Amino acid sequence: MSEHIRPVAVAGGPDQGLSPAQLAAKYGLTVSGARPSLPAYVRQLWSRRHFIVAYSTARLTAMYTRAKLGQLWQVMTPLLNCAVYYLIFGLLLKTGRNTPHFIQFLCIGVFIFTFTQNAVMAGTRSIADNLGLVRALHFPRACLPISFTIIQLQQLLFSMIVLLAIVLFANPPLAGWALVLPALMLQFIFNTGLAMVLARVGAKITDTAQLMPFIMRTWMYASGVMFNIQNIEVPDWARTLLDVNPIAVYIDLMRYSLLSSVHSNVLPPHVWAWAIGWAVVAGLGGFVYFWKAEEEYGRG
Repeated sequence: MSEHIRPVAVAGGPDQGLSPAQLAAKYGLTVSGARPSLPAYVRQLWSRRHFIVAYSTARLTAMYTRAKLGQLWQVMTPLLNCAVYYLIFGLLLKTGRNTPHFIQFLCIGVFIFTFTQNAVMAGTRSIADNLGLVRALHFPRACLPISFTIIQLQQLLFSMIVLLAIVLFANPPLAGWALVLPALMLQFIFNTGLAMVLARVGAKITDTAQLMPFIMRTWMYASGVMFNIQNIEVPDWARTLLDVNPIAVYIDLMRYSLLSSVHSNVLPPHVWAWAIGWAVVAGLGGFVYFWKAEEEYGRG
């Protein structure tokens, strides 16, 4: 900009003596790629909501185009995981001896944990694996982690048809099934916020994607996916940590909603408050944390 205005200043024009910042303010110039204000950023995201959904649907469709069974893998993958975990934990280790409807109990845990796991893994790579798109087009970068989380939600909703069929073998439909949607929505918000946090970290430290599988595997064993947390003996401080573990909270709510054998007295204290709190903290905190680095994505 200075090379363009210097001749004007030398010629004694009306802009003579103005600093570059003053000239930019006078002619309404802004820094290319500058981070917008938070309200403006939210408006930009809302205006691209149709693009986010269309992009998610297209990526989901393309994900299985080369597989002969196609979209069936959305259901078969968690079902195969359930079969493996049942063989090891149900038949060999017998962790489900004191857990009624253990097959349904296990399947709910696997499906709900997989939702968070896949959202986190995809979010971690959402910026780093799409640098060409980030550098070529101008759009709110939060569109990417949000889109990848929507992909995982779409997969889960498709898989829920099979999960509900499995649950029906244990008990008829319950009034508590109405709680499934709010529980899933809270988990979706939590997943989206966590995905945005890791998208920013993964954009700067690409090795994060290699580390995350180990972190998620450890998190899985601490979330009561394959066993009932209430049946294990741990110190009081460990019990508290297990009870407020966000994924365990969402798994507990889903089991409570779908299974007649899971009663409210076995749920952690204030479980809905914890579910809402985790969604708000992760959702808002993750969004603001991602937005603060908006102008850095795709550079360097």
